[in-house]
Order: sequence, then structure tokens, then C-alpha cells
Amino acid sequence: MNYLAHNAGFSLVEVMVAILILGIALAGLTTGITTALGSSKESEQQTTAALFAAGQIETLRAEGGLVDGEKNGVCGAGDAPYRWKQTISPTTIEGLHEVDVVVENSGDGRLILDLKTMLFEPVADPATVRENARNKKKRSADR
Repeated sequence: MNYLAHNAGFSLVEVMVAILILGIALAGLTTGITTALGSSKESEQQTTAALFAAGQIETLRAEGGLVDGEKNGVCGAGDAPYRWKQTISPTTIEGLHEVDVVVENSGDGRLILDLKTMLFEPVADPATVRENARNKKKRSADR
């Protein structure tokens, strides 16, 4: 009878091994969840940066009057989490411009996205080019 009473429950060693296994499983689960949340946040930043950069390029395409040079700014709600730099440079083909929009994290300066494309604008007479540049500067000042 004493033998049956002795084997009726779990021993201390068995309980400790079960707790150890449970602890290892919970640590792995916590690490997995943390990694998933970090990846989700990074994905959100990249998507936002891509949408903004594409919007900048579409704005250039819609406005016309491309002027070579650099332009900087901030975007995003709240504390403006993104900083951008737009560079327009000429190519060897007249009227063709290389456009580069770089979006960085405002907090740590980490590069999020670098979007490059080429835009073509037919070459017009010099008076028209000057007028387009003036109109574009005026629109920028109105913003």
C-alpha cells in the first residue's frame, strides 16, 4: 500500500522539467512575436516611403518644367518621421532627366528607400523653359 501512495503524484524533478520545457517554449514564442512586430513596422515604413517617393515623381511628371538640382523636405504625420531628398540631373540625351528620390528616417537618418527613374520633357524654346521654371517656383512658394 505504501508503494502505491508513493507513486500517486509527480515528483519534484518531473515538475521542474515540465516548467523548464514550458519556459523554453514561452521564450521562443516571445522572440517570434517580437520579430514579427519589428518586421511589420519596417514593412509599414517601407510602404509609406515608397508611396511618398512615387507621389513626388508623379507630381514632377504632372507639373512639368523640370529644373535640375536638389530639393529637401519632411513628410509624414505628427513629428514628420520621414525626411526626403529629390535630385534631378541631366543626362546625355537632351530633355531626358534622371530623378532620384531618397527617403530616410528622420530620427536616426537610416535610409528607407531610394527610388530612381527617368523623366522626359520635350525641349522647348528658351522663353518657354524660363516661364515654366517661374511658374513652378511660384507654385512651390504658394504651398
